[in-house]
Amino acid sequence: MARTVWDSTVGKKTVMAISGLVMLLYLVAHMIGNLKIFFGTEEFNHYAHWLRTVGEPFMHYEWTLWLIRVVLVVAVVAHAVSAYQLSRRDIRARPSKYVHRKKRADYATRTMRWGGVILGLFIVWHILDLTTGTVHPGGFESGKPYQNVVDTFSTWYGNAVYITAVLALGLHIRHGFWSAAQTLGAGSRTRDRALKTTANVLALLLTIGFVAVPVGVMTGVVS
Repeated sequence: MARTVWDSTVGKKTVMAISGLVMLLYLVAHMIGNLKIFFGTEEFNHYAHWLRTVGEPFMHYEWTLWLIRVVLVVAVVAHAVSAYQLSRRDIRARPSKYVHRKKRADYATRTMRWGGVILGLFIVWHILDLTTGTVHPGGFESGKPYQNVVDTFSTWYGNAVYITAVLALGLHIRHGFWSAAQTLGAGSRTRDRALKTTANVLALLLTIGFVAVPVGVMTGVVS
């Protein structure tokens, strides 16, 4: 039954919608946590340490954090695979281009596809930069996330990569949230305006919230 659901277009869209909402919830929490950097080194580093001790003593050190990571990896893979397969299915269904193209729909589709690619590449870079320290500028210091963040956003390329990804994220959420609502049956003629407004507000708040950190470093508010 699960295979039958997955093989259907509706099933893939549902997987894409649910995995997208899981990632959206994480992004909201992640943004709120990031903003703690404006309260100083001790506050931010304490928050990073707290993430590793959530659930203790029932959960062992970092178990909750790793559980969250596993859920996110599953969500990202499910989202990407379903998006790719739906895209290929759409291309096979109409190998020749429409005579009259719907400009807004085409623009939204292109934005989602390229935005997804940009975000996928960014996730890899972000992990290598601030989690493993592999591509981190300067000396990566384990257990000192405040200094690591400042190091990253003290470079022009760190800011360029991060801000580009955040702008792509904003566009992705703006279209994706409304699309997910339609897929899950929450959309209707009376609720469409409210859903689109919610999507726009979420995209704007997340974009501003995430961009605030590199801007804070660049302006010297965070140093």
